[in-house]
Amino acid sequence: MDPTSKIFGSSMTLFKWFWNDDIWLPPNVTWTDLEQSEIREGVAVPKFSHLWYPIPASLIVIAIRYVVERHFFRPFGIFLGLRATKRQPAATNDVLEECYETGKGKIPRADSLTSLSQQLGMTVRQVERWFRIRRMQNKPSTLDKFSETGWRGFYYSSVFLYGCSVLWNKPWLWDIKHCWYNYPLHRIDSDVWWYYMVELSFYWALCISQFFDVKRKDFWEMFIHHVTTIALMGFSWTCNLTRVGTLVLVIHDCADIFLEAAKLCKYTNYQKLCDILFACFALTWVVTRLGVYPTWILYSTTIEAPQIVEMFPAYYIFNGLLAILLVLHVIWTYFILKIIYKAMYSGKTEQDTRSDSDDEETVSSSTSTVSQPPSPVKKMD
Repeated sequence: MDPTSKIFGSSMTLFKWFWNDDIWLPPNVTWTDLEQSEIREGVAVPKFSHLWYPIPASLIVIAIRYVVERHFFRPFGIFLGLRATKRQPAATNDVLEECYETGKGKIPRADSLTSLSQQLGMTVRQVERWFRIRRMQNKPSTLDKFSETGWRGFYYSSVFLYGCSVLWNKPWLWDIKHCWYNYPLHRIDSDVWWYYMVELSFYWALCISQFFDVKRKDFWEMFIHHVTTIALMGFSWTCNLTRVGTLVLVIHDCADIFLEAAKLCKYTNYQKLCDILFACFALTWVVTRLGVYPTWILYSTTIEAPQIVEMFPAYYIFNGLLAILLVLHVIWTYFILKIIYKAMYSGKTEQDTRSDSDDEETVSSSTSTVSQPPSPVKKMD
């Protein structure tokens, strides 16, 4: 046998092993059964090949984002008083640049500043000023963050409304046990197909754009969240668990609408409205992510589903991914409650623990401090 035939034979063996019916489907159900049901009864079933569509489609999502940000939210932000300013570049200095890279962008301690000033013949204030300008050089302006936030708010609002319209006449929205009756011979309606493809395209776009957007302290948590969501949707699609998948999607989008709206108000100094929207976000988040999600969806997948459907290996993978999402919800709830606690009980405004980006700063030889009432999203990015 020639090498090409060996490689082809090994690939086919691996392919058959990976797509083993006993792993992906309940006992006594095969891929052939699904194909025959589609032919015999006209029941459209999901195909794994469809999961490739959202990858190139994510580039379309990024293009749409660019248009929405540039031609709607940037002009809107300028209309509300935000400035389209460019950052002042720091003067070229190889020694300070090397120190900046070594220190990962942090301003050196007082002794290091003194040593650098003596080495370069600069005052300590000049060295410190250089580091402040350098830190701000690559940071987005408030207008940039306003535009980015506006795009996310626009998406979450649109997809949540679309998801509600898709699910409104679906029986599993009103009785979650319909996610398991007659499983896995579930029809994939065209609106459910599009709902999945749009959401997958958006999360693929987030995975790509996250490396270019405003950097946050929870960068890796967010990246894990996006990857987990894609994997969860991929598994649910492959195993035809799309009914419960659509429920997970719709309850995850509603809270983010209030968060993005609160940020928009914060950037444009509508502080009271900002605080009201943040309170709505926190309440909606706790109710949906720590209430509805575990007591309705996780309860059904772990308690009700085994009573109706014979379990199989992919089911446990699916439940494991759902559990990871719950862990992430708990972590982010801690961040949210920490922000609220500091806003209520501290005498000064605190930096959002999720954010690594600063608001607009004015780099000058002297600074002034203005006392302001505490706000839970004063520094929310």
